[in-house]
Amino acid sequence: MPVKLNDNYDLSRHVIILTGATDGIGKDMARILAGFNPKRLILPARNKEKGNNLLEYIKSSNGHANNVEIWEMDLADLQSVKNFANKFINEVGELHILINNAGIMINNQVIKTKDNLEIQFQVNHLSQLLLTLLLLDTMKKSVSAEVPGKIAFTSSAAERRGIIDFDNLNLEKGAYFGPLQAYSNTKLMNVIVAKELSRKVQNENITTYSIHPGVIQTNIGHMNSSISNFFLTLYVKMFEITSEQGAVNVLYPVLSSENKETGEYYSEGIKQKPNKVVNDQEITKKLWDVSEQMLKDHGMI
Repeated sequence: MPVKLNDNYDLSRHVIILTGATDGIGKDMARILAGFNPKRLILPARNKEKGNNLLEYIKSSNGHANNVEIWEMDLADLQSVKNFANKFINEVGELHILINNAGIMINNQVIKTKDNLEIQFQVNHLSQLLLTLLLLDTMKKSVSAEVPGKIAFTSSAAERRGIIDFDNLNLEKGAYFGPLQAYSNTKLMNVIVAKELSRKVQNENITTYSIHPGVIQTNIGHMNSSISNFFLTLYVKMFEITSEQGAVNVLYPVLSSENKETGEYYSEGIKQKPNKVVNDQEITKKLWDVSEQMLKDHGMI
């Protein structure tokens, strides 16, 4: 049975950031969250036109857009992430829910960002870690036992195929071991970061989650192999759910009062066991430390 959200969530005391809201399940998540009357719902967008379209979509869908704001941020640019965080800290100064939902999929090619990082590694992992790190103190000061903090990462069932190779974290050697491996690696990194973060924020009234929303046909993918594209499309058609249900599957663990365990992995709203690597504390700590060092090397933290 698909999970369902209650109609009576009250987010009037919650300031929320949701990334990746201009497309796919993020668009539905934004609409749903706006309907629960958040104190402020900040939606970072790389493309201003898409951001404005999102705002109009929310207004036309449920009319709850008074507390919704579109802010500029590009996860493929570390400085843009830092600028967003600084502006948020200065102008808002409180945060209760952070949903790192944005993601990108590249097939069989290496695309570098202006930071000279492979784009999936940066957008799906490193920039989301940066955003989380920069806003963590603000969340710690904002939350309480009454209004706890939530940090979620939209992962994927592809995390089960993920590999953590510390000699090729930034995928300099390309997406080896077949199509979509690089994407799978970054989705595993999401699960690991949520797990390691849960250890770092224990006793802080903050719960962390990593979540597979289900198989959904969205424009996350940037494919350049017609054969791989064909098989991926076939797989999606066999198992796909609606974008709205995918959005509900991500929001359900975060909003439900039942899910109080931290650092857990959820698949379509239900707690599951992830890739066994996630339970290797040596690997999870090393991934965190190496990633943090990369951000320091780039002058971001």
